[in-house]
Amino acid sequence: MKDKGDAGVKELDSMKSDRLRTVQLNVCNSEEIEKAVETIRSGLTDPEKGMWGLVNNAGISTFGEVEFTSMETYKEVAEVNLWGTVRTTKSFLPLLRRAKGRVVNISSMLGRMANPARSPYCITKFGVEAFSDCLRYEMHPLGVKVSVVEPGNFIAATSLYSPERIQAIAKKMWDELPEVVRKDYGKKYFDEKIAKMETYCNSGSTDTSSVINAVTHALTAATPYTRYHPMDYYWWLRMQIMTHFPGAISDAIYIH
Repeated sequence: MKDKGDAGVKELDSMKSDRLRTVQLNVCNSEEIEKAVETIRSGLTDPEKGMWGLVNNAGISTFGEVEFTSMETYKEVAEVNLWGTVRTTKSFLPLLRRAKGRVVNISSMLGRMANPARSPYCITKFGVEAFSDCLRYEMHPLGVKVSVVEPGNFIAATSLYSPERIQAIAKKMWDELPEVVRKDYGKKYFDEKIAKMETYCNSGSTDTSSVINAVTHALTAATPYTRYHPMDYYWWLRMQIMTHFPGAISDAIYIH
């Protein structure tokens, strides 16, 4: 977000490019989205010809098993990842339709296959997949192409989690747990799960170029793909097994 003045914003603004503008946009705030739409519309040479592309990239993540996760957390993650994508897309569609442009939604491999301790995130990304498919069917006769990019594990590259953030989330989670859940699971079990999450902190690829290349292709290719899978071969194979094989087979392989 621009008002937070993070390094990414400063780096983009410092380019001083006449082809680049950064705009404040909180995808949870309809007013900010409408302001962004108006800013873009007023900057177009011919608004009647519309705008070419929208990339829905805003996302947050958390962790925790279902019984450890509050309803507030479920709603908070969904507000950004799912409703933010829906809200932003709806606002820009009139301009995109006029240009017969592109919508590119950033989902995740966890939008295709579930994972323990990641239900808030998985739910939203499965939702993004469904929303994208519905939109693709609706937009096809209107000439707008809709693609989904499903990155694999890029935690190390995105700094999505730091050990400090994990500990902060874990402390709040434990403090707010219902007494019956704390008693039944015990602190030892809880701490083991948190320790496992910490090992994920530095996992994954640090090179995001495959994701950037996928987004570029989706925006510029004459015939963009429906889905892009920038991920390591291990995750690609796992996703194929979990989405194409009977559940009993993938469960036997991956549930330990």
